[in-house]
Amino acid sequence: MDPVEQQSIDQLVAQAAVNVTVEGSAKVVIDGINARVASAITLAQAGDSAAVVTSLTALNNDLTNSSTALAASIAAVPPAPAPPAPPAA
Repeated sequence: MDPVEQQSIDQLVAQAAVNVTVEGSAKVVIDGINARVASAITLAQAGDSAAVVTSLTALNNDLTNSSTALAASIAAVPPAPAPPAPPAA
């Protein structure tokens, strides 16, 4: 394999690692949302409206913070470089 091809493969491997990390972070956020909403539903079914408001307010704050952090992570990922031009024939 020539060095240019190896460099392209190395860049793809590095980009894939970044994507997995960002996607994993997004999954944690989404799973957390599900758990918090389920908790708020349980509180609502128990008739504890003050706890529901507190829970949903906290969830809203967490979502805002997570969204901001996730957007920053995605923006920090440098775009993949263009593949090198094929050698002249």
